[in-house]
Amino acid sequence: MNTASAEGPGLLHRSGRWCARHAWRIVTLWVLLLAGLGAADHAWGGTFADSFSLPGTGAQTGADLIEAHTTGAGGTAAPLVLHTAGGTVAAHREAVAAAVAGLDRLPDVLSVADPLNTPGAVSPRGDTARLTVRFDGNPAGFDPSYLARVDTAVEPLRAEGVTVEYGEPLGQPASAGSADRVSEGIGLAVAVLVLLIGFGSVAAAGLPLLTAVLGLAVALGALGLLAGPFDFARASPTLAAMMGLGVGVDYALFLATRYRALLHAGAEPDDAVGRTVATSGRAVLVAAATVAMALGGLCASGVGFIGTLGIAAGLSVVVAAAASVTLTPALLGLLGRRVDRLHVRTPVAEPTGASDVWHRWALGVARRPWVSLTAGLLLLGILALPAASMRLGHVDAGAQSTARTDRRAYDLITEGFGPGANGPLTVVAQLDSGRISDPAGREDLAASLRRELTAVPGVASVTAPVTSADRALLLTTVTPATGPRDPATARLVHTLRDETVPHALAGTGATGYVTGTAAAAQTFTDTLAATLPRIVGVVVAAAFLLLLTVFRSPLIALKAAVLNLFSIAAACGVVVAVFQWGWGGALFGVSEPVPVESYVPMMMFAIVFGLSMDYEVFLLSRIREVWLDRRDNHLAVATGIAATARVITCAALIMTSVFLAFLLSTNVAVKMLALGLGVSVVLDATVVRLLLVPASMYLFGRANWWLPERLDRLLPRLDPEGPAPASTTGPAPAPAREPGPEPDPVPTPVPLPGDRR
Repeated sequence: MNTASAEGPGLLHRSGRWCARHAWRIVTLWVLLLAGLGAADHAWGGTFADSFSLPGTGAQTGADLIEAHTTGAGGTAAPLVLHTAGGTVAAHREAVAAAVAGLDRLPDVLSVADPLNTPGAVSPRGDTARLTVRFDGNPAGFDPSYLARVDTAVEPLRAEGVTVEYGEPLGQPASAGSADRVSEGIGLAVAVLVLLIGFGSVAAAGLPLLTAVLGLAVALGALGLLAGPFDFARASPTLAAMMGLGVGVDYALFLATRYRALLHAGAEPDDAVGRTVATSGRAVLVAAATVAMALGGLCASGVGFIGTLGIAAGLSVVVAAAASVTLTPALLGLLGRRVDRLHVRTPVAEPTGASDVWHRWALGVARRPWVSLTAGLLLLGILALPAASMRLGHVDAGAQSTARTDRRAYDLITEGFGPGANGPLTVVAQLDSGRISDPAGREDLAASLRRELTAVPGVASVTAPVTSADRALLLTTVTPATGPRDPATARLVHTLRDETVPHALAGTGATGYVTGTAAAAQTFTDTLAATLPRIVGVVVAAAFLLLLTVFRSPLIALKAAVLNLFSIAAACGVVVAVFQWGWGGALFGVSEPVPVESYVPMMMFAIVFGLSMDYEVFLLSRIREVWLDRRDNHLAVATGIAATARVITCAALIMTSVFLAFLLSTNVAVKMLALGLGVSVVLDATVVRLLLVPASMYLFGRANWWLPERLDRLLPRLDPEGPAPASTTGPAPAPAREPGPEPDPVPTPVPLPGDRR
């Protein structure tokens, strides 16, 4: 965006008008972009797999040492769990050997450990065994068709009645289904219904959907291409779809609604498109920049897994905004005045009369601003209460549906080996040069280490420490008495890492590390919890500066940031109550209380903060337009609420339906995000927009628009359509208007309590 000139239409106005006049060029460009990215993704695109690697941490260092000093310890290990309803696994020795040989011949397999020849791989009763396969990549990212080859390899076992289930991460592609496609379909179907009921026009309903779907397809093609050279989490395309579809419909709907209002006011189609992009398009760009900035702030966590999720979601938002300010104007240009020709009811656009229900609502809030503000804050506070007891952790296969093979494998391991066997801990002692060459010293150290580990409360068993082939490491496996999601296991990891292992190795010259899946998950959780305050600070500060620059008001920028933090806390509280406390979790396919996935609060904060700013920017942009024209704070607030009520309400219904539809996902973390985001959108579109924003702006009066002159000179100007407004510290003339039709009509002022200047 550029500083506008007073002599004519600004850049956004001209670009919107150009897109309308050269519509087929724009449409062709987007279609070619979609086809090109789709072909490139098919040829060079990558796969999506979770990687919780945290270089520099003890868990990662321990894993790296094992891989470097132990033969056959590289790659990613995944268990295949064998179970017989009667008898023992050993009774099927030939079938086990055939399965091992078949698995060993598969591509991407580094090694296969025969459970009948591996100590500790068969349960005490003998009816359950763990057959461990090491892959050269993360099998979670393998194509589901790979599982057909695994099925063929283990067919000799199943032919003899042996149950074979695939544990994490191999079981993840086996459980991948079409739930995301179903969710997207539900979101689109609800969007069609809401748009038809809300606006009446078939074209006005179809245009935002066409823009959003095309933009989302382009974004997913680009994301798939980026997944080739870079590692992206499995949830990346799902998160990108949730965000791209939601904001894509919102942005295009916001523009289409303004265009129709301008047509109804008598504007010519081309100029109406230009003015639409100049006003509503500006709000879309500011909103998208805020959302993308909040998501980009996740990179400040320093955790690659989180950063890539933010990049994936941010990419879909940026593409949606680009489609909205180019493709939407082009389609509007093609439709012209025919935008309302096909309709299922009398088409409606922005209300402009003081008798509108939303205008009357705003006037009602103005009469009792303190009551409205208190009621809104009290409701958000009550919803936020559960967030105080939030417990972070990793939601493993044990919380998934029993229809999934990795959940069934988890249950079989629990029954055969105990709950802690699903998350064993490996203690790695890196020996100094003296111990390496001293067999007696190594034996003493191994015995001492095992004694201390066995004495720790919460430990079910400790294997005898073994020395690596190069005698550089001592390795022992600690099996917790509790499962990976149990708080006691988290405490055990901290105890071993911070107290037991350092104490056992003190004075020996050896360095100890605690690693394994449970230790890595806990380290990941600890790291994210420590970086969350930094992320919050970075995102809030950046959003404050952006809103301050756009709206030229410290108070408005601060109010927006504070209110958004309230809505985020309320959404987190609902997630804790449903998933951690178990209040209705079974309705969403989670059969037992689970901790909040460690990265969900950080993702929720970035996404919710950005989406909250969407509606805030849409509303405040409209309020500011009226303020600059009339210099009447009460009238500006009432008119802004009335003018944006229908479009924001419909947009919120659509986005909520898109998010909540993803509760069908098989990924529990995605369910948490879907519920939290859906709740936050509802709160933002109702409590925040209808109560807190108008009540606070009425109470602050003209102070809403105060800006110190020195700060005014320092801030860059991002208003693309007209000269910079005069200082709002006192009365000022109305800003110069662009050539063209008169602005949208503004309701006649209605007497209100408070400052009427």
